[in-house]
Amino acid sequence: MSEILLVCGVDEAGRGPLAGAVYAAAVILHPQRPIKGLADSKTLSEKKRNSLTIQIKEHALAWAIASSSVEEIDQINILQASLLAMKRAIEGLHLVPQQVLVDGLHCPKITIPAQAIVKGDSKVEAIAAASILAKTARDEEMCRLHTLYPQYDFAKHKGYPTAQHLALLSEHGVSSVHRHSYGPVRKLLRQD
Repeated sequence: MSEILLVCGVDEAGRGPLAGAVYAAAVILHPQRPIKGLADSKTLSEKKRNSLTIQIKEHALAWAIASSSVEEIDQINILQASLLAMKRAIEGLHLVPQQVLVDGLHCPKITIPAQAIVKGDSKVEAIAAASILAKTARDEEMCRLHTLYPQYDFAKHKGYPTAQHLALLSEHGVSSVHRHSYGPVRKLLRQD
């Protein structure tokens, strides 16, 4: 085992939405158990993402999913909350990676050597795997929130600022799962 360099891919999902937590995942793929079809989660259908999620969880050497809450996003901003979720995911792995590759421009504050890779989710399979786990976990959470707040139709738009979501937001007002620091939500709160 020691001759294999343990490389962990890390990505987040949910920086843009107006509601719900931001999720991150960390994945160490198994070199002898390749997973076909890994790609940036945004390019895959929901069905394909769900199928790959099962394979990643079965075949990866290690994986972990973590999040930062709406309250944390509002307190420390979305970038810091994303990095915090990434740090939590890395720390949640049952194996300690020797190297961490992160999608984007920034690395979380960790003691393991880390490198940020722009468009990493389309270049590095472990980051693609992390993007898939983070996205499916966040989508599941938004479907759960949909059962608590059906008036916002979270299951459909997953909290993203679609025309439909903005219309429902102005009709029903701001919920406790909306990010109060985000422009469209802040604007509505100021009107109250």
